[in-house]
Amino acid sequence: MIDKPAGPTSHGCVAAVRRAYGLKRVGHGGTLDPAVTGVLPIALGPATRLLPYLRGDKLYRAVVQLGVRTSSDDLEGDVLERRSPPVLDTGALEEALAGFRGEILQRPPAVSAVHVGGERAYARARRGEVVELPPRPVTIHSLQLLGWDPAEARLELEVRCSAGTYIRSLARDLGEHLGCGAALARLRRTETLGFDLSTAVDLERLARGPRPPLLDPLLALGHLERRQLQVEEQPSWRCGRALPLRAVARSIAEVLGTPACTSPGAVEGLNMTSCPTPTEVIREASAAGLRVCAAGSAALDGPPGAAASDSHGGAAGSDTSEAPAYAILNPDGSLAGIARLDPAGLLRPRLVFDAAG
Repeated sequence: MIDKPAGPTSHGCVAAVRRAYGLKRVGHGGTLDPAVTGVLPIALGPATRLLPYLRGDKLYRAVVQLGVRTSSDDLEGDVLERRSPPVLDTGALEEALAGFRGEILQRPPAVSAVHVGGERAYARARRGEVVELPPRPVTIHSLQLLGWDPAEARLELEVRCSAGTYIRSLARDLGEHLGCGAALARLRRTETLGFDLSTAVDLERLARGPRPPLLDPLLALGHLERRQLQVEEQPSWRCGRALPLRAVARSIAEVLGTPACTSPGAVEGLNMTSCPTPTEVIREASAAGLRVCAAGSAALDGPPGAAASDSHGGAAGSDTSEAPAYAILNPDGSLAGIARLDPAGLLRPRLVFDAAG
């Protein structure tokens, strides 16, 4: 985690990490404008493939300047108009903010990285072209007024929002709602992709060394359900074969003490030597007296029906699949990859890591 200062681009931070660790394959988890500070997650090597599966929500602290409208919706852009703000108190501001909470439609700034006809919007805007981007749905999970300075006509906000939300657009739209215009004066990202500033290091420390320790990728995947491989399942997984939702017991001895998954009088073990198909799971589990879950696999844990009613972790980032994502673990607990649950109750590989990553 980098605590990005004002000035460098996100790509510049990636370049600094490449130099520090001597790696070419480095990526970041969400662009920050040069003037914006705060948490910038950096993924190294194979971990770059995990970025689309991390949490998408972000937390910002923003300062909004009322009474000004700019070309970029922040104070870095050209001033288009100035107006005197109306007389406001915290009650009036809270009333105005209420309309921006929850699911809303938001038009991205003209100076943004959104693609327009195969080109970034900011490239067209800098050539003087008028760029009108269509609104798109975003979610403002929480929007709190932290402070109001009527003398300077500035307010401070804390915003927790979904991926794809522009705080510059939020400032602009708030100004339009109040009838005086507004622009983003300052912005700091305090949380993103499940990480906050507590683990972030500044670029100066990165440059002077020693290199900060890397974080275990599993820390970034805590929002996902997990499925641990049995030893005999590893070869099948690394060949890209689907898995049943729950591991299949190799013998009745493995499920003794879990009454919800056994039945009285079950005496025969499964003695399975390879990763079974769903049909084999049902046949062998039924023969052994195991309860067969609705998803089509023999359950080893959880209450009756758990396999069919688990609360699954969702995907984040650029992976837009609606199927629940699972973190697949090796028998030793290390990360083996990512799978998605299909309607048949099978975990289908999306990312498969070998022993070397």
